[in-house]
Amino acid sequence: MRKIIDVKPLEDYKLLLTFDNNIKKIKDMKPYLNKGVFKALQDKSIFNSVEIVLGTIAWGDIDMCPDSLFESSIDL
Repeated sequence: MRKIIDVKPLEDYKLLLTFDNNIKKIKDMKPYLNKGVFKALQDKSIFNSVEIVLGTIAWGDIDMCPDSLFESSIDL
């Protein structure tokens, strides 16, 4: 299982993710912003509060699978 070791919020609801193998990827979160719990991320202050919790990214109670993030993100 991959782990995320660094995350930086970028403009336009994108995230710069660094994985435990030092690969950096960009994840576009815009497709999620109108779905379920992810609607809260439309608020930029909440989106920008992203943090690493147990090897993945989280916004409070909202988190995502690191393996899924690795597979669905664009290589930098």
